[in-house]
Amino acid sequence: MFTPQDLKQILSSGLLSFPITDFDAHGDFVPGTYADRLEWLAPYGATALFVAGGTGEFFSLTPEDYTQVVKVAVETCRGKVPILAGAGGPTRTAIAYAQEAERLGAHGVLLMPHYLTEASQDGLVAHIAAVCKSVKFGVVIYNRNVCKLSAESLMQLADLCPNLIGFKDGVGEIETMVTIRRKLGDRFTYLGGLPTAEVYAAAYKALGVPVYSSAVFNFIPKTAIEFYEAIRTDDFATTNRLIDDFFLPYLDIRNKKAGYAVSIVKAGATLVGHGAGPVRTPLIDLNPQECEQLGALIASLGPQ
Repeated sequence: MFTPQDLKQILSSGLLSFPITDFDAHGDFVPGTYADRLEWLAPYGATALFVAGGTGEFFSLTPEDYTQVVKVAVETCRGKVPILAGAGGPTRTAIAYAQEAERLGAHGVLLMPHYLTEASQDGLVAHIAAVCKSVKFGVVIYNRNVCKLSAESLMQLADLCPNLIGFKDGVGEIETMVTIRRKLGDRFTYLGGLPTAEVYAAAYKALGVPVYSSAVFNFIPKTAIEFYEAIRTDDFATTNRLIDDFFLPYLDIRNKKAGYAVSIVKAGATLVGHGAGPVRTPLIDLNPQECEQLGALIASLGPQ
């Protein structure tokens, strides 16, 4: 096991991956192909795998699904790459998920929004602190939707929760992000977490957030690593080429319908021969024409 500070150091560099979750035609979890997926992705060099996360459809998993997903991930990747699991929902539910992930041997959790109801900053602080205090391993906050934290709230949490080691931003408010980085310094590791994070990677690096999560790693891992290395080394020719030739056309497909940020990743995995089945409702899958467009984009990148 890693200490929270060990995990913080690991997450401070490299590319992060959020594997999709394998379902069969009826929408049931398939452990075997999920393990195969993790074994396929692990050698490409992601720093950590975040399982049962947003791209992994945490929001649609039952507690039984969650246990199976995290268990398979921990067993498959033991000694290869650290595993963080998603956790979320109301406070007691989030605690239950976090404690289950810890029991199963995960190295930390990504604490996702509590969903639906708005909450004050005081309420968010109390919620996050309760989850952090319920476990010993590292916790990363996902700043998104109804869980948008101020720098002042993060400063409170930094004092209250020694095992709170990361801040993943899925909002993209530059002023807030600059304020957080300046006031919190190196207290946290900072992760870019906007959908299709590659498009924002250069801007976030300039803000002091050099690490991000890559959803496209699920189906074009070679290109995902190539792009990350180009960002890391300021290889603007490569980043500009990939943004123009792949990511901007990719966004045109992704933006056609709400929820496609996950659906398009699953479609991509199917197109490269590593299908994970359909998404679960309320998400819907890409239509055949959109899949054809995505397939042409993937083919233009060459072998993965």
